[in-house]
Amino acid sequence: MFSDCDNRKSFKSFRSASLVSSLLDSGGSKKIHPLDPSITLEFESTDAPDRGSIHDSSKLLHMGRASSSRSSIDSRRGLQHKRSFSKKVKTNLAEGVPSYFRKNQGGPTQRAPINSPSSSNMEFLRGVYAFMQVSRSSVNHVKTDSSIFRLHTNATVILLVTFSIAVTTRQYVGNPIDCVHTRDIPEDVLNTYCWIHSTYTVVDAFMKKQGLEVPFPGVDNSQRSGALTIRHTKYYQWVAFTLFFQAILFYTPRWLWKSWEGGKIHALMMDLDIGICSEIEKKQKKKLLLDYLWDNLRYHNWWAYRYYVCEFLSLCNVIGQMFLMNKFFDGEFMTFGLDVITHMEADQEDRMDPMIYIFPRMTKCTFYKYGVSGEVERHDAICILPLNVVNEKIYIFLWFWFIILTILTTLTLFYRIIIIFSPRMRVYLLRLRFRLVRRDAIEIIVRRSKMGDWFLLYRLGENLDSIIFRDVMQDLANRLHNNQHHRVPGMKGEIQDA
Repeated sequence: MFSDCDNRKSFKSFRSASLVSSLLDSGGSKKIHPLDPSITLEFESTDAPDRGSIHDSSKLLHMGRASSSRSSIDSRRGLQHKRSFSKKVKTNLAEGVPSYFRKNQGGPTQRAPINSPSSSNMEFLRGVYAFMQVSRSSVNHVKTDSSIFRLHTNATVILLVTFSIAVTTRQYVGNPIDCVHTRDIPEDVLNTYCWIHSTYTVVDAFMKKQGLEVPFPGVDNSQRSGALTIRHTKYYQWVAFTLFFQAILFYTPRWLWKSWEGGKIHALMMDLDIGICSEIEKKQKKKLLLDYLWDNLRYHNWWAYRYYVCEFLSLCNVIGQMFLMNKFFDGEFMTFGLDVITHMEADQEDRMDPMIYIFPRMTKCTFYKYGVSGEVERHDAICILPLNVVNEKIYIFLWFWFIILTILTTLTLFYRIIIIFSPRMRVYLLRLRFRLVRRDAIEIIVRRSKMGDWFLLYRLGENLDSIIFRDVMQDLANRLHNNQHHRVPGMKGEIQDA
């Protein structure tokens, strides 16, 4: 129950509203539809000719009571709406505040129905985006290896798997081989036979003029008198499997390093790569990191040498795969790129295209079957290999890519050897990479530590916030300068070797 004072106050505030005042002052009967569609408030004009003043007063009194009760209900509903909105915001914090407001900027009238196709598509895209963000933050965020090593284990693996999928798709979508024959042999049977049992080319026909002596380079009469060199093409049905096997070999050093590294860098980071946190939390995490570096100083050599072994395995892998491909293509792959360059610079009449020689586009195939009288009949067919157009582009790229990887990895290993035997180079590299750290602090740390500690600090510096890493290095240098616990035997002030 409401008191008369409350009724008068609520009626006065209700009467002073601009919308209600305009409705009460205008003639006739008006209706207001509030947010709740089940409730409708009806207002009548105060100067209606068929209404009495007493009736008006009672009507307004009841209306004031209704408005007061409705205002209290609306206030409770507004509070519930605020709570639900805050819950929505908290729920969508994982998606990010901007994405939440992008979803709701159209308002409730523009939002798609829950079960509509557009809503389901948007939910799917948001899920894919969230998965990519989680994968990026959890996998690619921590750098535990060098960029040259990632060229082997990431970029090359992606390239080889992509090439393998492309070749596999080309084999099973469309015809990888089309053979032409004029006699009564089913086309599918001939194509399948020549694909399985390989085709061949005549080596002497590659130097003859196309259109005058031979129909196509490598295709000639194989029954004429004289010695002929026949080259069989057997590799094309194994290209997809070989590329995938190569991808596994390139990923093996990364798998070894991930198992040997054991998540050490990620554990020591402690989310200090962001740099935006409270000072108390920052000090605690820096103290934990500093205590670990102090307690385990000069105990990281074997950990670093394992990484160097993985880099050496990457070099052995890329060189070994060059010999593997050379064996796969009957000794023609080792100089494949150089032959292509020479072919481009030679005269057109005197040159033989090495890509057509290794990856022939038109070959010959011999099919034997019994004739009508029981004699063995020989059927000669010409086969077109459209898949070799793709294969030649793949392997000319891989030849140059493997040569580049070999050169870069060889230089990287020389660089590692210099780091192992030259502490002065470690000081220079730390100073060159991390400008915010003072030179005297770097010299103290390198003097009192070993090569494995330098490698760990270098990896931490690439992952931590630059200001936090500067503070940690300065604190470690101060502790080493003031405490002689980690001093090794030798000349005072001498920089330690590996």
